[in-house]
Amino acid sequence: MAETLKERLRHDMNEYRKARDREHLELMTTTISEIRNKEIDLGHELSDDEVVGVLATAIKRRREAADQMRAGHREELAQKEEREAAALQGYMPAALTEDDVRALVREAIAAGATNPGLVMRAISPRLKGRFDGKDANRIARELLGA
Repeated sequence: MAETLKERLRHDMNEYRKARDREHLELMTTTISEIRNKEIDLGHELSDDEVVGVLATAIKRRREAADQMRAGHREELAQKEEREAAALQGYMPAALTEDDVRALVREAIAAGATNPGLVMRAISPRLKGRFDGKDANRIARELLGA
């Protein structure tokens, strides 16, 4: 049976622990805690897709923090946040291209979605962590002629 994403994160955490890589170990510990907290909130073990959602949120939060650190002239902290975001990005599924998203939007429109909100509701689960929602919304508006 294939290893789940959560198992892969735990395995890597143990490898970082053995290697005494404190920065990556702290990142893995925090990330696994976030996954566990989400499981407690939802009352069930997360699927790989749900773990990807937690990772996407963690990556977004770190990128926003890096921007805030830069604004506060804390370049070393901004770089740490970016390194963490990049490390987590390695666990994400392959990114979608703009053409892939255009195809998904066209599918949603063909299935009856008549406004950007309905299009986004239809395609969001397939985008999670693989394409920026703002860009997808822009594409949906463009293809709907809104």
